[in-house]
Amino acid sequence: MAVYQRLGLIAGGGDLPVYVARAAQTGDRLACVIALKGFADPTRYDSPVIRGIAQLGQVVKDLRQADCDAVCFAGIVTRPDFSALKPDLKGMAFLPQALAAAARGDDALLRVIVGFFEKEGFTVIGANDIADELLVEPGLIGSIRPDAIAEADAKKALHVAGVTGAEDIGQGAVVCKGLVLAVEAQEGTDQMLARVARLPAELRGDELNRSGVLAKRPKPGQERRIDLPVIGVSTVQGAARAGLAGIVIPAGGAMVLGRAAVGQAADAAGLAGWAVEMDGPADDANA
Repeated sequence: MAVYQRLGLIAGGGDLPVYVARAAQTGDRLACVIALKGFADPTRYDSPVIRGIAQLGQVVKDLRQADCDAVCFAGIVTRPDFSALKPDLKGMAFLPQALAAAARGDDALLRVIVGFFEKEGFTVIGANDIADELLVEPGLIGSIRPDAIAEADAKKALHVAGVTGAEDIGQGAVVCKGLVLAVEAQEGTDQMLARVARLPAELRGDELNRSGVLAKRPKPGQERRIDLPVIGVSTVQGAARAGLAGIVIPAGGAMVLGRAAVGQAADAAGLAGWAVEMDGPADDANA
C-alpha cells in the first residue's frame, strides 16, 4: 500500500466516495473533497470544492492548496460529451491526450488520467486501499448458498465478463442456465440489469422461480486504483427485479458497499451472493 499523509478525494456519484471519505477521516488524512459537478452530491461531504471534470488546473490547485500528497478517485462518472466540456488551460492542454485514449477504451482513458496526476506529483491511491473493509474474502455475502446451476452460471458469467473486459468493454455479465443474457457496456450495471428484466420471461427467472447469475469482475490487466467493480444494495435490487438467483464477485477483486446491508438485501430477495477465488486475471473461477 502506498504511503501518504494528506488525501484529496475526487468524488463522483454514488455511495463509494462517501465510504472512502469516512475511512480517510477516521485516519485524519482527508485534506479535501473535490465534488465533480453533475456527478457528485456535494451535500454528502463537509466543505467540498465543486469542480467540472475538465477543470484540471483548478483541481490541481485545490489539491496543492490543501497540501495533498495523494489523490483518490471514487464514484460514478459517465463518459462525457467531449465537445460540450469547458476546460481550463490545463484541461485544454490535456484534452487531445484524453480524446486519443478514449478512442482506445475506458481503461486507456483512466490510465492517462492517473498518469496526469502522477506527473503533477500526486500519489494515486485506490479506494480499496483506503476503505479496505469493502473487499471481501471467499465465501457467502448473505446466508443463501448457490445451487449447482447457479454455480455453473457464475463460472460462465465470470469468464464472459473476463473476455469482454479484455476488450475494454465492461465489467459485468449475466448468464442464465448457460445462456448469456447480457454483457455490461457503457450503460453500467444497473441499466444492464434493467435490460435483463425486460427480456421475455422464458429466457430468465422470476420472483417465484429465480434463475441466472450476475458476475462483476475487474477487466483483465485494468488499472485497479480506479474503477474497481462495486456492488451494493441497489445491485441486489436490480438483480432481484431481473429474476436472478445470485450475484458473484471475485474475492479481493470487487468492493461491497455495506456487506451486512447487501447480505440482508440478498437474503430478503432470495438471492445468493458470494465471492470466489479466481484462477487467473482473465480465466475461469473456482465457483
